Amino acid sequence: MRPIHFLPLTSLLLLTTACKKKDAAAAGPPQMPPAAVTVLPAAKETVQITRTLPGRIDAVRTAEVRARVSGILLEKTFKEGGEVKAGDILFKIDPAPLEAVKENANAAYVRAEAARHQAETQLNRYKTLVGTNAISKQQYDDADSAVNVANAEIKAAAATLKTAQLRLDYSTVTAPISGRVGRAQVTEGALVGEDDATLMVTIQQLDPIYFDFTQSSTDMIALRRSAQSGVTQAAPEAVQAKLILEDGSEYGPGGKILFSEASVDPTTGMVTLRAEFPNPDRILLPGMFARIKVVQAVKENVVTVPQRAVTRTATGMGSVMVVDDSNHVQLKMIETQDAIGDKWVVSSGLNAGEKVIIEGLLKARPGAQVAPEPYLPAVKTATGQATPKDGKKG
Repeated sequence: MRPIHFLPLTSLLLLTTACKKKDAAAAGPPQMPPAAVTVLPAAKETVQITRTLPGRIDAVRTAEVRARVSGILLEKTFKEGGEVKAGDILFKIDPAPLEAVKENANAAYVRAEAARHQAETQLNRYKTLVGTNAISKQQYDDADSAVNVANAEIKAAAATLKTAQLRLDYSTVTAPISGRVGRAQVTEGALVGEDDATLMVTIQQLDPIYFDFTQSSTDMIALRRSAQSGVTQAAPEAVQAKLILEDGSEYGPGGKILFSEASVDPTTGMVTLRAEFPNPDRILLPGMFARIKVVQAVKENVVTVPQRAVTRTATGMGSVMVVDDSNHVQLKMIETQDAIGDKWVVSSGLNAGEKVIIEGLLKARPGAQVAPEPYLPAVKTATGQATPKDGKKG
């Protein structure tokens, strides 16, 4: 019987370790787990094409109150910067010279009436005399002509009297429109004139108020072409508008588009549009700069994708990473049109429902397998801190 030899324990451990290393080397390098990404299906929805355009506030009506007669200004009866109504008295010009002119015109009118009465009396007397040949036919014709002249003189005197009354009325300067009155351009004691039409004050109607803005003709042409491909273009009078003030805040009351010009400014290539906004608190003042946000068209059943998921090539072509049914990554080249909020409208290259990678793009490679999870957009809490929709802080 041959003797049995036992290996030392140390040698046995070394032999076991060598065998494991040999098996591991035969199996290759360790496999990395699939990268975790978040995906969001491309949506199909109806979107509104919104434009934000710059412009300035303008008064609905502006009236420059000017002197219509010459004279010395006696009194200013309004508070500068206040509100006035149409017909309110603003200034009083010395009426004494105008009253004298009126009295003179009135006297001329009375003389004309007296002359007509005398001519008519003589004509009536001649009517009886001409029948008996007591006077010649020529004398009767002259008397008849004198009555006609007297009637003409009456009309002329009446017109002169009316003119004198109007000029006297003009010595009391009233507001032609309701609105906010500005700074007085003349003071008591100043000589105002009608030949040079002295500017006395300006009144502006501020409620409602206009907003004049411009849009490029290129943009308007693109909207109209889109209308031919299934886009509903809103009529100007049906467009609701919002105003963004200089400090970035949104003006409360909404407005409406009144019209757009029928021609393009050849020097700028822009079309002028006008909107109207209520202004009961007089927050909007003429000359203020603002921006208007208007919905100019509606696109139905279009594919949208978050802007953060789209990358651009050097030529400007867009691309997205999508996950197929076998959880492998595919690169898709897409064409985008309008930006709607934080989304792009996709015109080609992507179908609704395809799972677009939102987070984890750096770990995703075309053809690689990934572990997709639904993307949960963050929402702001009452404290302003962003948390996922499931309530877990990221």
